[in-house]
Amino acid sequence: MAKSSTQYTCQACGSCFPKWSGKCDGCQGWNTLVEEPTVDSFQKKPFLKTQKLDFSSLEDISPPLPRLLTGIEEFDRVSGGGLVPGSVLLVGGDPGIGKSTLLLQVAAMISHKTSCAYISGEEAADQVRLRAKRLQLSSAPVQLATTTHIGDILKSLGTTKVAIIDSIQTMYVDTIEAAPGSVSQVRASAHDLIRFAKKHGVTILIVGHVTKEGMIAGPRVLEHMVDTVLYFEGERGHHFRILRSVKNRFGPTDEIGVFEMTDKGLQEVANPSALFLSQRTEDMTGACVFAGIEGTRPLLVEIQSLVAPSSLATPRRAVVGWDSARLSMILAVLETRCGLVCGNRDVFLNVAGGLRISEPAADLAVAASLLSSLGNTPLPRDAVFFGEVGLSGEIRPVSQQEARLKEASKLGFKTAFIPKPTKPFSCEDITLVPLAHLSELASYLEITPKARRRYA
Repeated sequence: MAKSSTQYTCQACGSCFPKWSGKCDGCQGWNTLVEEPTVDSFQKKPFLKTQKLDFSSLEDISPPLPRLLTGIEEFDRVSGGGLVPGSVLLVGGDPGIGKSTLLLQVAAMISHKTSCAYISGEEAADQVRLRAKRLQLSSAPVQLATTTHIGDILKSLGTTKVAIIDSIQTMYVDTIEAAPGSVSQVRASAHDLIRFAKKHGVTILIVGHVTKEGMIAGPRVLEHMVDTVLYFEGERGHHFRILRSVKNRFGPTDEIGVFEMTDKGLQEVANPSALFLSQRTEDMTGACVFAGIEGTRPLLVEIQSLVAPSSLATPRRAVVGWDSARLSMILAVLETRCGLVCGNRDVFLNVAGGLRISEPAADLAVAASLLSSLGNTPLPRDAVFFGEVGLSGEIRPVSQQEARLKEASKLGFKTAFIPKPTKPFSCEDITLVPLAHLSELASYLEITPKARRRYA
């Protein structure tokens, strides 16, 4: 019996199956299997010639490669200090968030220093020119082309030092008999681009679409193949945009860059802490300032919460910008360790400005915000909070406390509620309030177990 020349590939995770089924066993997704031809490279292209490898030592005897600065400081910070020759960057984000706008601005800045090509597979050349005119970038010497054929792109780059591909889901290679955007086409197109970049020292920036879950569409191996993965985040209701690094072989991860979307394109935000706190009002309950760390940058952001009576059998828990499971943990600790009743109330939590927070140091700030809303007691306006809360209610130390306090002092904050340090230390221009247990914060706000009946 002849071997089948087709297979069924999951468009979400890249798993391959000999037969079609409604559910993928790899990622548990439904209706994601698509029929694609198989390519047995070991039979069609046997290795007729081999060569012995030349091994070398771990000692670096070559000078480090110079980085290419784009001139956009926020982008350079996230990329690790500039673009490395021969590297490949993958930029993902929601539709309409501003990926093409950001990379067109990057291309315009780089083109004044070296040759840069912008290749669009989604828009016509006139559409790209209209965007450049709106951004006042028409005079930039960017080499513009529109195609979806990888072979044509690689043959035309020549002496180009930086190339931007928008987007990888529209590209295809002739050797794969599948539609553009399929797992096999995305994998093959990315492989050819990465191999060309490493061989010729060309920096390639690739735009990647995302799924409805917020992950980059296509095979997961795509993120493993590239050198840097950047996510462009933001809420459509806000004009702030966050460029976040989740993988970087040439710099720190979890670094962020903050931009503001205007009618002239994306503008850098030099002091994001002041911008996120610009809409604060006085004597508002449930509002708390968290001193966080994003990558290497200290960042102050406002956390808002609302605890209201519920008429439902199962009270609602709505979270924007934070982990909903961690909110449930904080509420359980407040009820069990502090004696406060909040299980029969609706709880809404929001991180102002559209920023997403993932570090555990925000636990104390969230707890303070919930206590303030529950007790209808405003928090001190000139106070910041940070600390991790354990299941027994203890407040644990977090890293880079001095950097957090320095950023808070620079913006005029006078008080900081922090975990009780293992060794005493002081900070100029700011009063420290060390806390060992969450009940101490409840006592400070005069929300004690004796008074919990007032809020139950």
